[in-house]
Amino acid sequence: MTIALEISGLNKTFSAPQGPVRALSGLNLQVKQGEFITVIGPSGRGKSTLLKIIAGLDTNYEGGVLLENRPVDRPGIDKGFIFQEHRLFPWLTVEKNIAADLRLSDPDIRRKVDELIEIVRLKGFEKAYPRELSGGMSQRVAIARALLRSPKVLLLDEPFGALDAFTRNHLQEVLLEIWQRNRTTMILVTHDIDEAVFLANRVVIMNARPGTIRNIIPVDLPYPRKKTTSSFQELRHKVLSEFERVDELELVDSSGI
Repeated sequence: MTIALEISGLNKTFSAPQGPVRALSGLNLQVKQGEFITVIGPSGRGKSTLLKIIAGLDTNYEGGVLLENRPVDRPGIDKGFIFQEHRLFPWLTVEKNIAADLRLSDPDIRRKVDELIEIVRLKGFEKAYPRELSGGMSQRVAIARALLRSPKVLLLDEPFGALDAFTRNHLQEVLLEIWQRNRTTMILVTHDIDEAVFLANRVVIMNARPGTIRNIIPVDLPYPRKKTTSSFQELRHKVLSEFERVDELELVDSSGI
């Protein structure tokens, strides 16, 4: 299968009052075309930074980041980004938020917007404003807006983290349905281990201080997945065990032992 994204020897350092802080160190990762990757690890340890670098929002780093064999050196429509907050324009309707800077009067754009509204299950809300939507509905608008531009990779930074459990579970199913339909390469950062296993082809577990990849666990479960099955729980336990070992290492590091 074709490699969509290749990261090699990635290092990222931030300046801080107490001195330089290494956020990422020697990170290597290959993501296949159409693959769904989830990334988990302790808070504030480089996961969001990694997404911003892939998106071209942060270009001050060492190492290589290639998207379809081209260096990532700036933002672009080939890289979609979904934040934890939807960031919709409050003065625009659902359909106009999805179109954003594109004209709905263009028949091709109109058709694509209508298709995406159907895909994200917002039929009947085309003329609604963000203030009239729930948090989950707003995130679906944000996902549709990113997909309209047919990105080569869709990056999601804890997009469901602020939502209640019922809405989060529903949006996981919606996102999975979109991925299965479009086969867009997706990388999602999350703290929810169930979410990571439910969605991913592979789960990337990151160490802390500095951010490195501790392990990559393949998820060889057929879709649709049920979180109550023994096979799902076995994989969940495997990921959780690795995650807990990361926490233990962080505690040892902070204690100076």
